[in-house]
Amino acid sequence: MKLGLMNIKSTMIIIMTSISFCKGLSQGYNIVLGRPTDTSITVSVMMDQKAEFYLEYGETSTTYDRKTDIFSVAANDPQHVLIHPLRHNSRYFYRLIYKTDKSFVASPQFHFQTQRAEGSSFVFTVEADEHLYDKKGIRSMYNVTLQNQAADDPDFLISLGDIFGDDHEPFTITSGELDELHRDYRPLLGSICHSIPFYVCLGNHEGENDYYQSISPPDNLCYRATLWRKYYYPNPFPDGFYTGNTTMEPYGIEHPENYFAWTWGDALFVVLDVYRTQSYDSLDPKPQGWNWTLGLKQYSWLKKTLEESNSKFKFVFAHHLRGQGRGGVLLAKTNEWGGYQNSKGNYTFPTYRPGWAKPIHQLFVDNKVTMFIQGHDHVFAHEELDGIQYIAAPMAADSTYQIGMLANADAYVSDTVDGTGHLRFEVRSDCVQMDYIKAYLPQDTLSGDHKNREIGFSLDVGDCRNTSQVDDAPQRNEFTLVPNPACGSFVLTMTAEEKVESIKVTDIFGREVYQTNRCFSGMRIFTNGWAPGVYIISVHGYRGSIALKVIVQE
Repeated sequence: MKLGLMNIKSTMIIIMTSISFCKGLSQGYNIVLGRPTDTSITVSVMMDQKAEFYLEYGETSTTYDRKTDIFSVAANDPQHVLIHPLRHNSRYFYRLIYKTDKSFVASPQFHFQTQRAEGSSFVFTVEADEHLYDKKGIRSMYNVTLQNQAADDPDFLISLGDIFGDDHEPFTITSGELDELHRDYRPLLGSICHSIPFYVCLGNHEGENDYYQSISPPDNLCYRATLWRKYYYPNPFPDGFYTGNTTMEPYGIEHPENYFAWTWGDALFVVLDVYRTQSYDSLDPKPQGWNWTLGLKQYSWLKKTLEESNSKFKFVFAHHLRGQGRGGVLLAKTNEWGGYQNSKGNYTFPTYRPGWAKPIHQLFVDNKVTMFIQGHDHVFAHEELDGIQYIAAPMAADSTYQIGMLANADAYVSDTVDGTGHLRFEVRSDCVQMDYIKAYLPQDTLSGDHKNREIGFSLDVGDCRNTSQVDDAPQRNEFTLVPNPACGSFVLTMTAEEKVESIKVTDIFGREVYQTNRCFSGMRIFTNGWAPGVYIISVHGYRGSIALKVIVQE
C-alpha cells in the first residue's frame, strides 16, 4: 500500500500547539512495578515532594473502570500499592493521578501483564552488573540499555546484581549512604519499570552476605542494605504464588526476599541467592571451593522446586554459580555445584556434603533445566554442559565495551562476545530464543561499524522456525494508537495481532527510527530521542501492509 501526500504544513501546526503542552508537564514521580502474580501487581510510587495520589486502571487502553484508595506520601517515601484482584493472563492499563498543590493531574498511560497462561508466548529481559556506584558503569550508557529493553516490551526484567552495591568500604559505609545508593536507581528504573516489573537477584557487591550479617548486628552492611533494598524495591516473598525463603529475620527485615521462584506461561523461573548463606563451616568474606554453599535450606528448596515443576522450560538465575571466582562450566564441575574436588579430581560430594542428595548441576540435569544465567564476569558468554545452557550476561553500562572481555573471557571455554547491553528471551510454546542485544552510545554508531540494538549472539532451544502463518493482511480499523500526539511513548493496540508480522517506524524523510518483529496488542513504543514531528508506522502482515500516522512531541 502506498501512502498519499500529506499536508505537512497543517500537520506542523498541530505539532507546535502540542509541544508546549508536553513541555509543561513536570513528572515529579517515578514508578517501579514488582511482584506480578496471576491476580495482582505491586506498584511502588515515589513522589519528589509531598503529595496525594491514587491509581486508576482497566483492561482496555481507553477505559479505567477501577481505582485504588488515595494515599498521602512524603517526598522520596515510596508507597508500595498492591492492586488486586486482577484477571489471570490479562494486560492492564493504568495511570497515576496525583496532586502536589490544588488539583489532581494524570500521568501518561502505563501497562502491566498478569501471569501468562500455558501455551502463551512472551518476552522477558535480563541485565547485570550495572556498577554505577563505582563508575565502571556509565549512566548514559545504562539509559541506552534500559530504553533498548523498553523497546522489547518484556513482561518483566531481572537484574543479576551488583546494582546497588558498594561494599568497597564495608565497615564504614553509613545507612544514609546505602539509602542514597538504592534511591539513585529509582528515576533510572522508573523510566521503563512503570510498565516492566523489576526483580532483584543479589550480587556480591550488595554486601548482603553472612560474613557482614554476623558483625555487630543490626548495625552492619548486610542488614542496612537489606532494609533499604526492601524499602525501595518490592521483591517476591512466599505468598502462594511465589515460593522462596521462609526465614523471618530480626531487626525489622522479616522476609529477606532474597531467593524465590514462580511459574509464567510454560516456564519456571528460579532466582538464587549465593551470598546470604555462603560459608559452609566458618564465616569467610570470599569462600572458595567446598567452603562455599547455597546452604542446606536453600538447596532443599531448589531441589523441591525443580522436582515438582512440570514446566516445559526451566530458567535458573544467580549472580554467579559459586559467588566468587570467574567462569562457568569449569567451575560447574566442581565442589558443591558439580561434586568433584577440582576439574581433574575425584568425586567427593558425599564426603563434603553428607546427607545431601546430589550436586547442583546434577539437579539441573535430572530435572531438565533449560538455562542457567549468571552475571559477575562482565562479559557475554555461552557454554553447554550435559545439555544445560550456561549463559553469562554482559555489563549493562560499560561504555568501553571491553571491561569483561579483557579481564574475564579466558575463564570460559566456548563463546564469548564483547560489548554491553542486555539479554532478551522470547518464550514460545515450542522453543526459547535468546538474543544478546548490544547497546551503543549515539556517538559510537557514527562510523557505521555498529548499530544500537544489533544482535551480538543468538541461541535457540527447541524449534523456533516452526511459526504458524495466517493468510490475512492487517486492516486499518484493527488498530488504535494512544496517545496521539505522543509525548515520550505511545501504545499500539491490535484487535487481530496474530495477523501482524512486523512493525517499522520512519520519519517523514523515510529514515527508520524503530523496527520490531515482536508484535502484540498493547505494545508500548518509546519516542525518546526522536525529533518532534510526524512519523509513519508501517504495519506488515503476511499479505500486505498498512500505514498509520503518529505525531511526536518534544
